Amino acid sequence: MDFLIATHNRKKQSEMQRLLAPLGIKVLTADDLGVVLTEVEETGKTFEENARLKALSGLRDTSLPCIADDSGLCVDALGGAPGIYSARYGGEDGNDKLNNEKLLKELENVNKEDRTAKFVCCICCVFPDGGEIVVKGECKGEIAFERHGSGGFGYDPLFLTEYGCFGEMTSEEKDAVSHRGNALRLLVKELKKINFDQ
Repeated sequence: MDFLIATHNRKKQSEMQRLLAPLGIKVLTADDLGVVLTEVEETGKTFEENARLKALSGLRDTSLPCIADDSGLCVDALGGAPGIYSARYGGEDGNDKLNNEKLLKELENVNKEDRTAKFVCCICCVFPDGGEIVVKGECKGEIAFERHGSGGFGYDPLFLTEYGCFGEMTSEEKDAVSHRGNALRLLVKELKKINFDQ
């Protein structure tokens, strides 16, 4: 069965394909389908609301079951910021360098024990019959005082966990403990309850 993933990120697609292939699901992007997805304005107040907006839009555009995620970093000392604004925290959407610089500046006078944070990922999967699955994964850690490693993306070089820094992990190591990995495993668990051969 074909599913649309509402992203152009091929890494997200391949990660999801690895997990969903055993269920007989083929994960496709809009590029694979030759369609242009409607640009979604993320007006939600939560990760869940934004994931649902993107998933419903993808379903409307293609009539295929659609999976979308919204994720971000929540820092306790900043009252949960950057949160749903994580991708544009530094003022320019998707600029990892600016986002990391702003985060370090905001925390420059914060002690190590007060630099706790968590990554959150919410995944929404919607179906043509109106069915919906929503799952949320988290990974707790703290914000480093400087960047570590060159792996990953976003805030990974600043995010320290009990297993190490995201920026220094292999993709497989990160998948095993990350917020997105945790959310994807919950999604797979829910999808296993559905009989796609009906």
